[in-house]
Amino acid sequence: MATSEGPFREFGTPGLVGGSFRLQTPPTAWMKPAVSVSGLVKAYGPVRAVDGVSFEVEPGQVFALLGPNGAGKTTTIEILEGFRGRDAGEVRVLDIDPGDRRSGQRLRSQLGVVLQELAVEPFLSVRQVLERSAGFYPAPRPVSEVIDLIGLAEKADAKVKTLSGGQQRRLDVGLGIVGNPALLILDEPTTGLDPAGRRMSWELVRTLAADGTTVILTTHYMEEAEALADQVAIIAGGKIVADGPPESLGGRDRGGATIRFRLPADVTLADLPMAASVDGQAAEVRTDQEVEVLYELTKWALEHEVRITGLTVSRRTLEDIYLQLTGTGPERLQGESASPASVR
Repeated sequence: MATSEGPFREFGTPGLVGGSFRLQTPPTAWMKPAVSVSGLVKAYGPVRAVDGVSFEVEPGQVFALLGPNGAGKTTTIEILEGFRGRDAGEVRVLDIDPGDRRSGQRLRSQLGVVLQELAVEPFLSVRQVLERSAGFYPAPRPVSEVIDLIGLAEKADAKVKTLSGGQQRRLDVGLGIVGNPALLILDEPTTGLDPAGRRMSWELVRTLAADGTTVILTTHYMEEAEALADQVAIIAGGKIVADGPPESLGGRDRGGATIRFRLPADVTLADLPMAASVDGQAAEVRTDQEVEVLYELTKWALEHEVRITGLTVSRRTLEDIYLQLTGTGPERLQGESASPASVR
């Protein structure tokens, strides 16, 4: 049994699952972390772009690395990919040191990367581009399967130059998965996609993770990270400032709740059984005992035959936590500079 590609893929033991090609992998419980980073440092002159970053990603996890422009996010990803060296720290990707040039081919054969922009031959067809890329890998995913997964079946024989921006982004993702990678790195994968294309990409990520592919995701869309990630790390100023499951990151699962609702015109806040304030056209109650408050509110409404509409209960969102920890404004952040000399 060939195991020269490390413990994450055994290219000598292919199998068919559900009619499509799959690579056999050892049970997850026996595996080392897919990615292990400890004390990672990278400096550009006097500035530490990455300053003691540590995290682990387990096999089959979706891990989101979030951060504003200049936080060190892109530099960290490039080190994982083996495209940039490090100054200090330990890094293992699929049990390979990405800084060891002797292991470069072994790492690349198991790694899929989807950058924000990829250079693709415009006069080749979608199928030809994918077939050419598949030839670089020892056990690629069937091209026809990739075309179906990325939703380009109707454009399979169309030249790349005729694709829309969203379709070209889907092709970028296809190029990332055609090698059937053990680890897939997605850099802003849904930028430029319409809502339907974004949802399709989300389902693809979920499918890949369910099949055992480890995914590292960078995104500026907080709802995307919340929908996909098992674990989230927020990087700011070159340091990890928070990490954990998205639902509890920054203690958001333990913080106070906000209850909002609308009252009839003839009912005032003074009539309510608890203190409330006005936010626009809605009444708002902030509490850390939402169950008890909801009980009192609905009990009062039923007893007094008051119709409450638009009732919602919310806690701090992932975006709230992100903005608090990074000190960035509420505007949507866009892609990071591609200059290799910049601090990213």
